[in-house]
Amino acid sequence: MYQRNILFFVSILFLMLSCQEKMEDKSSNKTDLEAQRSDNYYNEPHRPQYHFSPPANWMNDPNGMVYYDGEYHLFYQYYPDSTVWGPMHWGHAISTDLVHWENLPIALYPDSLGYIFSGSAVIDWNNTSGFGKEGQPPMITIFTHHLIEGERAGTKDFQYQSIAYSLDKGRTWTKYKHNPVIPNTNKIKDFRDPKVIWDQPSNQWLMVFAAADQVMFWGSPDLKDWKHLSSWGKDIGAHGGVWECPDIFPMKVKGTDEVKYVLLQSINPGAPNGGSGTQYFVGDFNGKEFTLDPNFKKSLTKEDGIWLDYGRDNYAGVTWSDIPKDDGRRLFMGWMSNWDYAQVVPSEKWRSAMTLPRSLELVKKGLNYRLLSKPVAELEKNRQSTMGVSPTTVKDKYALPMANGLNPTQCELEFSVSLATSTADEFGLTLLNEKGEMYRFGYRKSSKQFFCKRATTKGNLFSPKFAHDQEMALRKDKDPIIEFRIFIDRSSIEVFTDDGEVVLTEIFFPSEPFTEIELFSNGGEAVFTNFKAYGVEKIW
Repeated sequence: MYQRNILFFVSILFLMLSCQEKMEDKSSNKTDLEAQRSDNYYNEPHRPQYHFSPPANWMNDPNGMVYYDGEYHLFYQYYPDSTVWGPMHWGHAISTDLVHWENLPIALYPDSLGYIFSGSAVIDWNNTSGFGKEGQPPMITIFTHHLIEGERAGTKDFQYQSIAYSLDKGRTWTKYKHNPVIPNTNKIKDFRDPKVIWDQPSNQWLMVFAAADQVMFWGSPDLKDWKHLSSWGKDIGAHGGVWECPDIFPMKVKGTDEVKYVLLQSINPGAPNGGSGTQYFVGDFNGKEFTLDPNFKKSLTKEDGIWLDYGRDNYAGVTWSDIPKDDGRRLFMGWMSNWDYAQVVPSEKWRSAMTLPRSLELVKKGLNYRLLSKPVAELEKNRQSTMGVSPTTVKDKYALPMANGLNPTQCELEFSVSLATSTADEFGLTLLNEKGEMYRFGYRKSSKQFFCKRATTKGNLFSPKFAHDQEMALRKDKDPIIEFRIFIDRSSIEVFTDDGEVVLTEIFFPSEPFTEIELFSNGGEAVFTNFKAYGVEKIW
């Protein structure tokens, strides 16, 4: 009992120091913002040059992604005092083009109700909450409070949902005085990560959040008073770990007027290649309950999921709210890491980056539905140089010429391979450095699967779970031509193929930068056509 009392006192003292003082004195933020103007600040080893990463220290889940008055807001789980996970804050950045980002001061700090865990943000256009003033709609964040003292004491009701609002475009925030708006009355240990949308058909605010091995749906007229509508998912999809960070949204099926609801659901562990991953479901929502589409359900068993990304490093991703109707896209971004090794990767000043922003599309293939992920069009404006490569028949290997200033650690590649004219069983590309360290991605005709290899190198020895050989999705597309679009950024690769149905995101940490891109084939020849390579401009 004495030790527990001491622990409780120390925790309370820490919260008082880390919350109250920071809320009044944000000089540490000013230091970070000034530091980013240094020529060397965003140029540390492994630091991505055209992906978002925090100014310094620890980052994980994207939060509160909302568009308002010309600005895309990105909040994120942030611990400003260390490069490993700690008392969670909400970091904050904005962009006008989804490519270039401006770091802003921390938005939300821990308080007496707990750390600030993941959540979402919306614009309350009709001021249903009453927080707006003089015609100014409030920006409202909905997040999980996590009371660390309750967790350490062994209770189960230490997570609950709260809100805060801003009237100055997200620059300053006021927490609702009657938080939490959804208490944890059923004492569920994992009770977190609320995503809120305005559901027009049912004329209500709709919240979905994770509750252990399922999700809960809640409805509200004003974002303050909530009613439990239903729970879903206990025996559906992958359940190898805890469910986290759900998202729900209606989407038109591409090329039709049919509308379906898509539910994203992250899980850790339990992804197909280990650790963290995000599955998705397609169905309908009647204002109270989500039901899985019967044809989509046929492709699932209790143990299986349909995955948004088959790499190991796209997790906890959610979509932006309030994208203008004249845009109409469903925009997504994920955390580019994996809880298997996120806290030990060899980046020193900063830790973690986000994926490139992606536009999601819902398509119907036969009787079934699939969610496609495609890089946003704005990324094309960041292309710096172009190098064309004539159709190339590769037997064994072929080193791409590094012409026109092409940098193998900061580029975009496009190419196609015809299965009909290629005799090789395996083909793809390899990144290499002068030490012989490598990363490889390819396709295997005999198994109809994509694969990748993060070879064991000095830079990978930080975790036994990092280096691996991996087989990905079974390719069901019957098109004999496979088109690839690949983004490489110092310590990451994002591969989009089969029109965005198969996506792979992975990070790597060679002890020296990669200096060469090599096309390869095994068991015959592979014909690479429509090959273009682009240099990509740094955004910092």
